[in-house]
Order: sequence, then structure tokens, then C-alpha cells
Amino acid sequence: MGAEDRHAFIQVLDGSNGTSWYHRYDADRFVPDKEAFDVMVGGTRFHSQGIAFDIQKDEQKLTGEIMLGPWSTWPVTTLSPGVMGPFSFIPFMECFHGILSMDHEVSGEIEVDGKTINFDGGRGYMEKDWGRGFPEGYVWTQSNRFDRPGISVSASVAKIPFLGTAFRGFLVAILVDDTLHRFTTYNGGVIESLKLTETHLEIAIRNRTHRLEIHSEKTAGALLMAPYDKQMLERVAETMTSTVDVRFTELKSGALIYEGSGSNGCLEVQGNLSFIADNV
Repeated sequence: MGAEDRHAFIQVLDGSNGTSWYHRYDADRFVPDKEAFDVMVGGTRFHSQGIAFDIQKDEQKLTGEIMLGPWSTWPVTTLSPGVMGPFSFIPFMECFHGILSMDHEVSGEIEVDGKTINFDGGRGYMEKDWGRGFPEGYVWTQSNRFDRPGISVSASVAKIPFLGTAFRGFLVAILVDDTLHRFTTYNGGVIESLKLTETHLEIAIRNRTHRLEIHSEKTAGALLMAPYDKQMLERVAETMTSTVDVRFTELKSGALIYEGSGSNGCLEVQGNLSFIADNV
């Protein structure tokens, strides 16, 4: 944030009806732990085992606790410390992205303006972004609500500015049977096609050993605040009720590894998409 509007915030999205809330706090109410994922924003604590809510605003009252089971993490190595791989070491990147957990159990309950919502038996996914602002154009979709626990897919494709030019960067992964299969710009991944229609996002991608097809259905969503040029602007339309169909095969033989339809999927399609999609 610019010095003229330096603040912390918690953003809440109700995916069932497409409404959102943006709760501002003074910047000093943001208190992170330097050694672990443990952050206080106002009276709300976010940490690796859960979220303890205490939001007392005129526009929304939200209390309660959500507990998180063990995370399915993205592999971390010395030369590839996260989802961005070697790009993590480049300090001038516009936006940095991280996936904390592809899938985990969720339990607990919260109370929102007097209404109790129970999360027992739920599934969770967690990611993070930081930097100067979101990309000029990008698409992102995710679901881990398939026919059995432990299946999760996440895909983001964006226009990435780099040394005076730009490239189409992508971070795609599918978790199946406790194995994370990755399709990225830096590990030999190739986007075969990326098409956008009024109702669907369609991606076909391969790496050296596997091929993944993703079809995400567009549904109504809510406008979210997002960082652009050091400002928080209401620009991102996100849905949390998309259907995400996946087909995952072995590349050489064409053998089917997994095929299914995920519900409660997320989808964002934002900005200048001519650099992203093949048909725009």
C-alpha cells in the first residue's frame, strides 16, 4: 500500500450468495510471526492449525474458530523454495505466489451476524500472494471437492512482465493419491490450449509425463478488492460455486489416471486476457 493509505485488512467472501466484506484495520494491527505462519489482524488470528475469528464491525460481526488438518504442501527445495521455483529468487517480480496447502480437513464453526455455519467434514485449500500488485491479466481456478477426499486441482495463468518484455507464466497442479503432479513454466510444462468462452475456461496442459485437461464453468460471483499499483481497488470478480471438470492421463500411453467433476470451485478471469487466452 502507498504511504497515503497504509492499512491492514480482512476480506470475507460468502460464495453461496456472491457477497463480500472488506474490513479495514490500522497497519499496526497486523502482527506477523517472523518464524512461522501465525498472523494477527485486529482480533483475528490466522495460523497453521486454524483461524480464530473476532471481527466486530458495524457491517459484520464474525466470531468462532475453524480448525485445519495436516496440510498437503508444495515440495520445497533449496533451488525451488515453493510454487514459483527459481523465479522466487528474482526480487523485482511484480507478484509472488505461494500454495501453502493443496488439500486438508476442515472442522469447527463460526457465527456470522447471528447465523451459525458449521464446517465439520469440509475440505480446505490455502494459498498466498504478495508483491506490488496483481498481474495485468490472469485466470485462476481451483477445486478440491471431488468424489473422494484428497483430489485437488489448482491452475493459474498470467501475463508476467520481465526485463522490459512479458511471458505467459503458469502454475498448475493436481493432487491425486497423495502425489502432487506439477505443470509449470520452469519444469517443462507446455500449455496446449487455453480458451475462454462466455461460460467456460478450458485449459489443456502437459509436462514430460502427464497431460491435464481442466474445464471450469463460470457462475455469478462477488467483486473483491485487490492490489494494483500499491492501491486496493475493487476489480476482481471471484466465484466460489464453479464446477471444475478434470481429466488426467499418462502422456505416453494415454492411460486415464483420474477423471472427475469438482464442486464449490473458485474461478477468477481478470484484466487484459489477449495475452493469456488463445481465442481472445
